Amino acid sequence: MSEFVLHLDPAVRQALHDLADAQDRTPEDIAQEAVREHLHEEGRLVRAVAERIAREHAGLLRRLGE
Repeated sequence: MSEFVLHLDPAVRQALHDLADAQDRTPEDIAQEAVREHLHEEGRLVRAVAERIAREHAGLLRRLGE
């Protein structure tokens, strides 16, 4: 796994450490999970928009492909 440095403001950093302590996990584990969940959700939203655009403009896209 490669290293990635993320600068957090002190309040967010403290909240992350507090949550990690409460869950007996590392701050890195919690941050990785949050990033994975965010990427999954954003990917789902982007796919939904792309599918909607493709449906709405199917005729135009077909003509462009000819």
